[in-house]
Amino acid sequence: MKIHFIGAAQTVTGSMHLLEVNGYKFLLDCGLYQGKRKLAFELNRNFDLFDPAEIDFVILSHAHIDHSGNLPSLVKKGFTGKIYTTFATRDLSSVMLRDSGHIQEKDVEYVNKKRKKQGKNLFEPLYTVEDAQKTLDHFVGLNYHHEFEIADGITVTFADAGHILGSAVTFLAINENGKIINLGFTGDLGRPNMPILKDPEKIPDVDILISESTYGNKLHDDPTNTKGIMIDVIKKAHERKSKIIIPAFSVGRTQELIYEFHKIFESGEAPRLPVYVDSPLSVNATEIFRIHPECFDSDTSEFLMKNEDPFGFNRLAYITDVEDSKKLNEKSGPMIIVSSSGMCEAGRIQHHLANNIENPHNIILMVGYSAQNTLGRRIMDKEEKVKIFGEEYRLKAEVVVLNSFSAHADYREMLEYFNQFDKERIQKFFLVHGDLDEQEAFKKRLVSNDFKNVFIPAKGDVFEI
Repeated sequence: MKIHFIGAAQTVTGSMHLLEVNGYKFLLDCGLYQGKRKLAFELNRNFDLFDPAEIDFVILSHAHIDHSGNLPSLVKKGFTGKIYTTFATRDLSSVMLRDSGHIQEKDVEYVNKKRKKQGKNLFEPLYTVEDAQKTLDHFVGLNYHHEFEIADGITVTFADAGHILGSAVTFLAINENGKIINLGFTGDLGRPNMPILKDPEKIPDVDILISESTYGNKLHDDPTNTKGIMIDVIKKAHERKSKIIIPAFSVGRTQELIYEFHKIFESGEAPRLPVYVDSPLSVNATEIFRIHPECFDSDTSEFLMKNEDPFGFNRLAYITDVEDSKKLNEKSGPMIIVSSSGMCEAGRIQHHLANNIENPHNIILMVGYSAQNTLGRRIMDKEEKVKIFGEEYRLKAEVVVLNSFSAHADYREMLEYFNQFDKERIQKFFLVHGDLDEQEAFKKRLVSNDFKNVFIPAKGDVFEI
């Protein structure tokens, strides 16, 4: 067996790993590289380490675009096999990949307007909505905990990763020349005690483990403090008659927020405010959440028994139409507006910020990670002036930062998960999906916890088992 590390190797994006077993070639994930535009343009268009037509099948850990987003390119380049994943991931991918195709088309359309004026060659989109639609024909949904033979001598079983709806830790039992090798792939590992989803589930003991390491050197805030902070923010907005503006990712974070608001309002711990979810993708993704209660934890399941719909409570409005989105600017507070994107780099959230950021009565509630040099990070750092649509705005609104909503396990949570395994059995432990400094720090922690043979592969590295 050979493992080729292609994407998310010493970086946190573009998850893609190629395995060669028993004459088969298959991928664990096929994600988009998301980074500097020129580098992303080159990396996502070129499968330079393998021929897509030679790939027999793909195993997809979850629907996030940095794990699934280059599947349409794979199909365009000749892949004809099946894509195995959970039912919820299949359904989420149906909206996320089409949305990604739409973004690819619009981005190229914008760039080509400039290139045409400059007399330069025009670009083709990485893929289109139609390409994404064709890709969905290759998806095969599998239940959690159901062993399925995907090829001769290779069976797959999914366990809940607790990261986003449908996310899975993959367990592969491989019979190679009469020898059984158990391989585990975390995808992105979630956190225990988070709202809506189940805690990450342990897979059987493995010989080979490939794990994410995004927060290999960081600890998150205690999620039990989240509710109190949200209650304080709601009460403050009610008293001021102000707007709470929340930049949030469309899948996972938005649904968690809605659920938390619902519980707070139901309990009477804070006055009810109108809530507006202003993101077409969030609306579509929330519909997927509604039809997959098998992914919910016991608290959410119990809540569902008592309340019909935690994602559609009284005084909540989902907005898809652009004109309805604009009308929110005319409404006076108090109110809550949840809109994408989470890092404030695109989407309707920029319009809401532009219209509300200079009002000192308003509150901007930041609930997720924002990378360096993004508008979201500048707001989190409380810079006096920020640029939105190229214009300068004074940051006068109050900024509240909640770091407890992260969907990735931190280093302590990852160690708690991995310490359940038989450490003597693990022959090789590979760290992927993390910046190198985070990976090196986490490797030291693993070694100090008696894990052996821990590797941090670079792009293009090949290991023979």
